[in-house]
Amino acid sequence: METPSGARRWPKKTIAVLAVVLAVVAAGAIAYRVLAPAEELTPARLGYPSPVTAQPGVLGTLATAPLIVDNRLRIHAAPRQIVADQPVDARTRRTPYWSFRRWPAQLVGVVAAGTTVVSQWSDGELVALDARTGRIAWRAEGPETDLEYAGRRTGAATVYAPPGLRTAVTGDDQVVLTVIGRAELRGLDLATGREMWRAEHDPSCVASGMTTTGGQFVSVDTCAVPQVVEFRDVSTGASVARWRPADTGPELTITPLGCVIAQSSCAALRAGTSDAAGRGWLVTDPIGSTGPTTAPALDAAGAVLAGELAVTVGTSGVVARSVADGTEVWRRDDPGTSRILAVQPGRIHLRNEAGELVDLDPATGREVSRFPLTQEKQSLDWEPGRTYAAAGFLAVERLAGPVDPDADDDRYYLTIEPVLFAGS
Repeated sequence: METPSGARRWPKKTIAVLAVVLAVVAAGAIAYRVLAPAEELTPARLGYPSPVTAQPGVLGTLATAPLIVDNRLRIHAAPRQIVADQPVDARTRRTPYWSFRRWPAQLVGVVAAGTTVVSQWSDGELVALDARTGRIAWRAEGPETDLEYAGRRTGAATVYAPPGLRTAVTGDDQVVLTVIGRAELRGLDLATGREMWRAEHDPSCVASGMTTTGGQFVSVDTCAVPQVVEFRDVSTGASVARWRPADTGPELTITPLGCVIAQSSCAALRAGTSDAAGRGWLVTDPIGSTGPTTAPALDAAGAVLAGELAVTVGTSGVVARSVADGTEVWRRDDPGTSRILAVQPGRIHLRNEAGELVDLDPATGREVSRFPLTQEKQSLDWEPGRTYAAAGFLAVERLAGPVDPDADDDRYYLTIEPVLFAGS
């Protein structure tokens, strides 16, 4: 049969090639839709919840570590998502109050102040969310970073110890966000995202990084010989002091003490040759050429700061001494070795060898509450991981012993829901 006039018979090979090309184009379109950078914001659909008052006792177990914001919400981290739920004292994770997801960037840090929740992402993006609505309050391009999500199953490292974010309050009550990047530090007004300053940052020469109640960013210059502690004004980023304690070896380590969270707004530090040895110093005021104020009561390894007291645990019990002059204020000769899990205003949280949580009043040492730190009939045989205390609540990761940091999550954590959440 003849081909109709004007028509052309396509060779089978050409048709096959066209089919392959179309398939590749279609696959590329699908891949682009799946893999292309994207964001998904689900704002709050309910009214802002009321504050919650903590009550003593274990409330429940959670798969992820909660960061309490404004005593009304809990913030949780995942590799590519930040989620809020409520109420604060819920026994389990609840349906998200709001959520924010980005792809393919990874969530590398979260901090909060007031009702502003700031997230840092692996592509350098900084996104601030209004906790009351879940909507974006501001966003800014932060410094380049090599960070990736490091929160493991619970996200605790991301919300409790974000490596690239610190907050501090200036003398005129402005909250400053300090962002630690690959090659620079940046200071931003946390309320608006406005950039205030930039400073060079060489991670090969800078260790640690904390902010103080005196409004300064503190780090160790490891390239100096001998090493020194550097203080920067968080309002300007300018270096205002370089200091090292006397009678210290060439290398220095600083341990933040009395911090709010995320090594931020710390009232003291311990400086020495290791985390286990050093001398205590107060940094409640801006540091000048004379350096910080010595605080011998904080010298002991394991000493924590509770208000104006240095609290230690030893074989003789729990002892609180005045940071100002070292005098003993109170002592508890409790039997059994205890470990301080966390400190917050009005509470010192200890875990004794019987597996109980013992809550003390920091001012007097009086026992406020005591109960088994476990959920129903779950094991008391576990090791504490990251801990967090705020608004009268306590969250603690339960790790399987002996603790192996290199183990996979199923071996590293005690259970599938390893975070124990309690009130005090």
